[in-house]
Amino acid sequence: MVPVVYALDGEDIVIAVDYKTKKLKSLRENPKVALVVDEYRPNRGLMIEGDCEIPERGKEYLRLLQILFDRFVSYRRNPWGEGESPILKIRPTKVVMW
Repeated sequence: MVPVVYALDGEDIVIAVDYKTKKLKSLRENPKVALVVDEYRPNRGLMIEGDCEIPERGKEYLRLLQILFDRFVSYRRNPWGEGESPILKIRPTKVVMW
């Protein structure tokens, strides 16, 4: 497992990744994903399975990029543009809560 920061776009999950990551390579080969969002106290969480798109440029990319900039100060302080960092857009197909 690798921790990530994420934002929501309606029910979709938005995550920025770097080009050289194993995660990106794996998702290009198989766009099926699973991720866990948990909280230690109280002990609860979600396991989300879904399908992943990987926008890198264009109108949808810029829209998702703005969602990340709006959500995270660190992204606003060090902004990037098209072609510099792909964005994962995950559409949940199954959610399990505990």
